[in-house]
Amino acid sequence: MNEWCKKTPLEWQELLHKELKVCAHEKQQHQGWLFTVDPVSANIVLVSFEPDGKASIVTVMGHAVETVEVLNEGSSAISNRLVSLFMPAAPQKHSKEELESKKRSLKEWLEKNRIPVSEQGNSPETLCVAGALKIEAPYRAEDCSGANEIILSRVQNLINNNPTAHPN
Repeated sequence: MNEWCKKTPLEWQELLHKELKVCAHEKQQHQGWLFTVDPVSANIVLVSFEPDGKASIVTVMGHAVETVEVLNEGSSAISNRLVSLFMPAAPQKHSKEELESKKRSLKEWLEKNRIPVSEQGNSPETLCVAGALKIEAPYRAEDCSGANEIILSRVQNLINNNPTAHPN
């Protein structure tokens, strides 16, 4: 077992959000900001920021790590940028009119494709499809929920192929 794998989670935590140079087997070198270390396998996730603003992610297997060198201590700006990479986008705010329009458009699309859809009695902003799944506002494929995976998948595909769908 190498020295990297023998470190404790607290030792790895001290390296989070710092820029590292990691040397692995066969002289492979990887450089980037340490996002996380898997405490079981000691695998390292490094993030490099490209000049165009995109990020590239590299995973280095823990057993392959030979040396780790800190290149830069990082900052709160880097920490925030790293954390924001893996956070879901903030939900967009929609007016009642926009939501009603989206709901009406989706309902018409589903009915056109012979899918039985209705508004739920106690929750008129929720669409119910064939009694098997629900679609919540803002009425996108990812807003569907149901236990039947086949129906869920087919309705999500139908929603994604709606030519009259509003963006977002």
